[in-house]
Amino acid sequence: MPSNKSVSDAPIVQFTNCRILRDHQLQREDLWVREGKILNPEKLFFDEKGSADVQLDCKDSIIAPGFIDVQINGGFGVDFSLATDDFKSGIDLVSQKILSHGVTSFCPTLVTSPPSVYHQILPQISVRNGGAHGAGILGAHLEGPFISREKKGAHPEHCLLTFEAGAFQDLLATYGSLDCVQIVTLAPEMRRSSEVIQELTKRGICVSLGHSVANLSQAEEAVQHGATFITHLFNAMLPFHHRDPGIVGLLTSDKIPAGRRVFYGMISDGIHTNPAALRIAHRAHPKGLVLVTDAMAGMGLAPGRHTLGQQVVEIDGLNTYIAGTKTLSGSVATMDTCVRHFQEATGCSVETALEAASLHPAQLLGIEHKKGTLNYDSDADFLILNDNLYVQATYIAGEEVWQQDVSGM
Repeated sequence: MPSNKSVSDAPIVQFTNCRILRDHQLQREDLWVREGKILNPEKLFFDEKGSADVQLDCKDSIIAPGFIDVQINGGFGVDFSLATDDFKSGIDLVSQKILSHGVTSFCPTLVTSPPSVYHQILPQISVRNGGAHGAGILGAHLEGPFISREKKGAHPEHCLLTFEAGAFQDLLATYGSLDCVQIVTLAPEMRRSSEVIQELTKRGICVSLGHSVANLSQAEEAVQHGATFITHLFNAMLPFHHRDPGIVGLLTSDKIPAGRRVFYGMISDGIHTNPAALRIAHRAHPKGLVLVTDAMAGMGLAPGRHTLGQQVVEIDGLNTYIAGTKTLSGSVATMDTCVRHFQEATGCSVETALEAASLHPAQLLGIEHKKGTLNYDSDADFLILNDNLYVQATYIAGEEVWQQDVSGM
């Protein structure tokens, strides 16, 4: 049947012989794409009397939304917290390389740094769509410097700050600009943090709680003021205690405002969180789990010494430490590895594992109408995966931007 081009001259691509992740289930149906968006085939057939220009046989593969990494400090030798003159080429390199791991959008993350570093780097980060050049940039994630000294983790103590009389003005002076900022991680027990959380939330910036010694009531108060995320749950916070479960208690708190969901990041690399802890979190609050890599410059490189902002870190296998210590510092995990480990460790369904890296981060950032799903009219950012969840091909806006180097796929 000839295509009807009355609506659009753009070619229509039909992906056949596949299982699509839609409405929380793998469904055996075709995926239709035009002009970077996912098409409703019924409208195409009945309203436009149209059909596909190109058919691609997916050989019984899974098609899932592209992964979204909301906490990645760098990779492949690039450190997002190092102020360099060629910062743009570094971020371009990472955005290109993570396509092979299924990441189609990400939030470049800066760890605690001096104000001069924020002032130099943030103007060089711009929100942009993904494509053949690399994964899309959703905005920066600023992790610190308004965090707890006791739970600083790999963050340099001499750069940590508190909110003084100016509170929000202090934050603005430190960062220089919030134009491209998507997430700010802070410790909610800090004096005047409530007004800062409210001001950030008002500007559409996601506030995450982390690197903190907050008790549960302080964490609940932060959520009531607008915080919606927990930075790498269990890491850099008070351990769960039955009389005061701390930030971890938000997963089952009855003080969360109606209609609000608290999300939490998990570094599912088998190093940062014991599989039993991963299972506990997932079973307590499955709809809030967001997989993050927390990857640093050493991701994709050989073991040895690398940087994380102001610190030197050492990679030993999958472990990353501040050099000369046993303090964990970021990871070298890739997002596809985290998805596979999460599925294996929790025994959850394939659909659940994939949504933790796509739908949930999109919901956290309020962009689920266009990313993180394969719903009609959403962005055609998706992956072709085999049954073991290894990425075979990555698509952004309906165009193939990476393909596994094997014949026949």
